[in-house]
Amino acid sequence: MGSLDNVIFGKKKFSDILNEIYDNQKKKEQQISGLISELKPLISDIGDATLIVPLIKEYMEIGVRNDEQLIKMATIIQRALNNSSNEDSLGITEAEKEELMAELDKLNQNFDKEKKKDK
Repeated sequence: MGSLDNVIFGKKKFSDILNEIYDNQKKKEQQISGLISELKPLISDIGDATLIVPLIKEYMEIGVRNDEQLIKMATIIQRALNNSSNEDSLGITEAEKEELMAELDKLNQNFDKEKKKDK
Protein backbone atom coordinates (compact mmCIF):
# COMPACT_ATOMS: atom_id res chain seq x y z
CA MET A 1 0.00 0.00 0.00
CA GLY A 2 2.96 2.29 -0.64
CA SER A 3 0.88 4.22 -3.16
CA LEU A 4 -1.13 5.62 -0.24
CA ASP A 5 1.98 7.49 0.89
CA ASN A 6 2.62 9.14 -2.49
CA VAL A 7 2.49 12.92 -2.35
CA ILE A 8 -0.25 14.19 -4.65
CA PHE A 9 0.19 17.95 -4.29
CA GLY A 10 1.92 20.17 -1.77
CA LYS A 11 2.41 17.99 1.29
CA LYS A 12 -0.91 16.18 0.75
CA LYS A 13 -0.58 12.41 0.44
CA PHE A 14 -3.19 10.12 -1.06
CA SER A 15 -3.82 8.67 2.40
CA ASP A 16 -4.49 12.22 3.64
CA ILE A 17 -7.16 12.67 0.97
CA LEU A 18 -8.81 9.38 1.93
CA ASN A 19 -8.70 10.43 5.58
CA GLU A 20 -10.28 13.76 4.68
CA ILE A 21 -13.12 12.02 2.83
CA TYR A 22 -13.76 9.82 5.87
CA ASP A 23 -13.59 12.74 8.33
CA ASN A 24 -15.92 14.85 6.18
CA GLN A 25 -18.44 12.04 6.05
CA LYS A 26 -18.38 11.60 9.83
CA LYS A 27 -18.69 15.36 10.44
CA LYS A 28 -21.65 15.62 8.08
CA GLU A 29 -23.32 12.67 9.75
CA GLN A 30 -22.99 14.39 13.14
CA GLN A 31 -24.10 17.77 11.75
CA ILE A 32 -27.16 16.31 10.08
CA SER A 33 -28.12 14.36 13.20
CA GLY A 34 -27.70 17.50 15.30
CA LEU A 35 -29.68 19.61 12.85
CA ILE A 36 -32.54 17.12 12.75
CA SER A 37 -32.55 16.88 16.56
CA GLU A 38 -32.76 20.67 16.85
CA LEU A 39 -35.50 20.97 14.24
CA LYS A 40 -37.70 18.08 15.44
CA PRO A 41 -39.22 20.03 18.36
CA LEU A 42 -40.11 22.88 16.00
CA ILE A 43 -42.40 20.64 13.94
CA SER A 44 -45.84 20.64 15.49
CA ASP A 45 -48.03 20.26 12.41
CA ILE A 46 -47.85 19.49 8.68
CA GLY A 47 -47.30 23.17 7.84
CA ASP A 48 -44.14 23.29 9.95
CA ALA A 49 -42.91 20.07 8.35
CA THR A 50 -43.36 21.45 4.84
CA LEU A 51 -41.10 24.35 5.75
CA ILE A 52 -38.40 22.53 7.70
CA VAL A 53 -37.99 19.22 5.85
CA PRO A 54 -36.80 20.86 2.59
CA LEU A 55 -34.07 22.64 4.56
CA ILE A 56 -32.83 19.34 5.93
CA LYS A 57 -33.01 17.75 2.47
CA GLU A 58 -30.98 20.57 0.89
CA TYR A 59 -28.31 20.35 3.58
CA MET A 60 -27.99 16.60 3.10
CA GLU A 61 -27.74 16.95 -0.70
CA ILE A 62 -24.91 19.49 -0.43
CA GLY A 63 -22.98 17.10 1.80
CA VAL A 64 -23.53 14.20 -0.57
CA ARG A 65 -22.38 16.23 -3.61
CA ASN A 66 -19.22 17.33 -1.83
CA ASP A 67 -18.42 13.76 -0.84
CA GLU A 68 -19.06 12.52 -4.39
CA GLN A 69 -16.62 15.07 -5.76
CA LEU A 70 -13.93 14.06 -3.27
CA ILE A 71 -14.48 10.38 -4.08
CA LYS A 72 -14.26 11.04 -7.83
CA MET A 73 -11.03 12.94 -7.28
CA ALA A 74 -9.62 10.10 -5.17
CA THR A 75 -10.58 7.56 -7.86
CA ILE A 76 -8.76 9.48 -10.57
CA ILE A 77 -5.69 9.95 -8.38
CA GLN A 78 -5.69 6.24 -7.49
CA ARG A 79 -5.73 5.34 -11.18
CA ALA A 80 -2.81 7.67 -11.76
CA LEU A 81 -0.84 6.13 -8.89
CA ASN A 82 -1.53 2.60 -10.10
CA ASN A 83 -0.36 3.34 -13.63
CA SER A 84 3.40 3.25 -13.42
CA SER A 85 4.07 2.26 -17.03
CA ASN A 86 4.81 5.81 -18.18
CA GLU A 87 6.42 8.19 -15.73
CA ASP A 88 5.74 11.26 -17.88
CA SER A 89 2.00 10.67 -17.89
CA LEU A 90 -0.53 10.58 -15.10
CA GLY A 91 -2.00 7.51 -16.78
CA ILE A 92 -5.31 9.19 -17.40
CA THR A 93 -6.92 10.45 -20.57
CA GLU A 94 -7.36 14.10 -21.43
CA ALA A 95 -11.08 13.75 -20.73
CA GLU A 96 -10.33 12.40 -17.25
CA LYS A 97 -7.90 15.26 -16.63
CA GLU A 98 -10.61 17.74 -17.63
CA GLU A 99 -13.09 15.94 -15.39
CA LEU A 100 -10.64 16.13 -12.49
CA MET A 101 -10.14 19.85 -13.01
CA ALA A 102 -13.91 20.40 -13.25
CA GLU A 103 -14.45 18.44 -10.03
CA LEU A 104 -11.76 20.49 -8.29
CA ASP A 105 -13.46 23.70 -9.45
CA LYS A 106 -16.84 22.45 -8.18
CA LEU A 107 -15.29 21.44 -4.88
CA ASN A 108 -13.73 24.88 -4.47
CA GLN A 109 -17.02 26.59 -5.31
CA ASN A 110 -18.93 24.45 -2.80
CA PHE A 111 -16.25 25.08 -0.18
CA ASP A 112 -16.49 28.83 -0.76
CA LYS A 113 -20.30 28.71 -0.49
CA GLU A 114 -20.14 26.73 2.74
CA LYS A 115 -17.48 29.07 4.11
CA LYS A 116 -19.69 32.09 3.39
CA LYS A 117 -22.69 30.37 5.03
CA ASP A 118 -20.67 29.73 8.20
CA LYS A 119 -19.78 33.41 8.56
